[in-house]
Formats: sequence, C-alpha cells, structure tokens
Amino acid sequence: MSSPTPPASIPATLQAIRAREPEIGAFAALVDESDLPLTPIDGPLAGVAVGVKDIFDTSDLPTAYGAPSIYPPATARHDAAIVSALRRAGAVVVGKTTTTEFAFLHPTATRNPRAPGRTPGGSSAGSAAAVAAGVIPLAVGTQTGGSVIRPASYCGAVGYKPTFGWLPTSGLKCFSWSLDTVGLFTQSVSAMREYAQVLTGRVLAAESRPLVVGVVQEYPWGAPSAGMQRALEQACRLLREAGHTVRPLVLPPIGSSAFHAHADVQGWEATTALDWEWRHHRDELSTELRDYLVEARAVSAGGYERAQGVAAQARHELAQWLEGCDVLLTPSAPGEAPEGFGSTGASTFNRLWTLLGWPCVSVPGLVGEQGAPLGMQLIGRLGEDACVLEAAHRLERLLG
Repeated sequence: MSSPTPPASIPATLQAIRAREPEIGAFAALVDESDLPLTPIDGPLAGVAVGVKDIFDTSDLPTAYGAPSIYPPATARHDAAIVSALRRAGAVVVGKTTTTEFAFLHPTATRNPRAPGRTPGGSSAGSAAAVAAGVIPLAVGTQTGGSVIRPASYCGAVGYKPTFGWLPTSGLKCFSWSLDTVGLFTQSVSAMREYAQVLTGRVLAAESRPLVVGVVQEYPWGAPSAGMQRALEQACRLLREAGHTVRPLVLPPIGSSAFHAHADVQGWEATTALDWEWRHHRDELSTELRDYLVEARAVSAGGYERAQGVAAQARHELAQWLEGCDVLLTPSAPGEAPEGFGSTGASTFNRLWTLLGWPCVSVPGLVGEQGAPLGMQLIGRLGEDACVLEAAHRLERLLG
C-alpha cells in the first residue's frame, strides 16, 4: 500500500469526521475511541480508516439498514464478510455510513460536500459523501441499480463496482441477490486499485499500451444533459490527444431489452427479500418503498425467468459487441446531481451494466454548467477489472 493511514491518525480521523458531521451527516454511527486497537495493526491495509455502509452487519457498531423504526440500531452477532475482510487486512472501521432505507430510494439526511444544495445520490450516500469530503480514504457501498457509480459522480469521488461476486455479500441486507454488488469509494484511482487488490485477492495491474475506447452514440434510456454530453466529448478529445483510439458504437437491441429486464429481476427478488418487512411492518416503510413493492408484486415467476433469460443473452451478445474495444466510456449519471433533497437521482446510466455484472469505475474531474461534479463511467467485460482500472487511472490523469 503506497500511503496507508497510520494507526496513530485514527483519533485525528474521528475528530475530522465529527467536525464535518453537522454539515454533511455522512455517518449513522461512529466507533468509540476507547474501542480502538491499543496495539500496532498488521496487514496490507494497516491503519486505513474505512466507513461501511449501514446495510452491512457489524459486531461492534449498530446496524439499522436505513430503517431504524423497523430495526432499532443494534450490533449484530457477527461481521459481514466484507467487514471481516477489511479487519483481517488491518483496516479500522471507524463508522457506519448512511444508507437509504434498505438501499432503495428514500433519501437520507446526508448532504453533498462538493455540491451544496444538491443530493449526494443514493443509496450509498454516506460513503460517497464521506470520501468526497476527505475525512476517510476508503468507504464501502453497494450497487443494485446505480448506488455506487451515481453518488460517486454526484459527489466527485472515485467509485468502483467490481465484477459481480468479486466482493462478498454475506452479511448484507439483501434487496436483490442477482444484482446486489459490493463496491468501494476512494479519493483516487491509484488508491482504489491498491485497496481493491487486497480485498478481491486479485492482481489488478494491466499492461501499459494505447487503449481502444468504445463510446455509445445513443442510449435507449435517454440522452445525458447538455453539460454531461460536453464533458463526455471533452474526455474523448483528451483520450485521442493522448494517443488512444475512441471508437463510436451503436448499442444493439439486446442492450435496450436488458435495460428493461433489470426492473423485473429486481422487482421479483425485492418482494421476496423484503417479504417479512412487508408482512409485519408495512406501515413503517416509506411511501417510495411501499408503493414500489406493490407494483413489483405484479412481476410473475414467469416474467422473472424471462428477464433472467434476457440478461444471460445480453451478457453473451454484448461481450461480443464490445470485442475490439478495451473498455466502454459513458456518463456515470444523466448530469449534475439534482437540486434539492427529495430525490437521489436516476440510475439509468448504470442499470444495464449492473444487470450484466460488468465492472465499472466512475472517474471524477469534470464539472457541469452549475459547477457540480460530473463523473465519467468506464466499463469492461466480466473479469476485466484490471483493464477498467487502468483506463480509469489514465483518464484521471488526463482530467487533472
């Protein structure tokens, strides 16, 4: 690890968090300093301060899944697998970051440190905001639609959604078991690569050579904002000037079909995963989640199987479609974070890639017409995370 946070700095980290919390509200719980390790910490992430989204169980910090009226904050009897992996590597979990209710859409009280008056996104609002504010170097989130890449874009952080299954979901409050993906937030791509190598157990270095970057010309889910389109064109220009090839691509019809299939996969699984809460605590659910579950219950088992079939077909056909390109470049979100706090924004630019299970990285460095952050999303085929992270590192350098 190039620049791990030394263990002695953890109390200073907690002090920095507390100083910013009235402004940002990124944490649902913080560790007590009396519970910090008293002996030197070993491991490749020794002393790295990390925030964990409050959708994961933790044995020493309360967990409420963003729904404290149903789950009054309480410690679990065990750590989620990703939390255990962090601790085993020497990282120090300093707090639980805020999540929307069951990682769905009901906004948190977290504020965007890089775009005052605008949503930080969701559902990993606290993780994105804490890293973007600079109070922690690493945070854990989850993505079922766009809950890592979108808030990373809105807050100006690096967000990484790895290949599906590369980080463990055991101990995560499930929303959709075919889609829920553990992701990470950092302040730079180089730090992301180093942390991710430790946590995934994979070598994520890629060869240094000019890249072929595919760019989709039209999106079946709608066009990005004018500001985001200009930012995308700027990123493409910088890549060309640096000697990389930018190749226009037309998304085949299966891409649109798979984008729409995401809704049926998520809907059928969510009604199953949250059946106990629906039967016993329906009136305590937010209006957004309650209405969604009513609608999602219309998805039949047959409709779910058809949607999964479309997803499988899309993984095959779109992998072939991307042949000849190293990575795909798209916006991370439709545009700048929406003003106000009544919405977490739209996951339209993320759902297809989540359904496919493909690795994605949101690279910050650009801003929109109103001065709020814009992220560029780099995407690769299953298992090609090393190439995606290398492309992200190069784009980050070009963006300055």
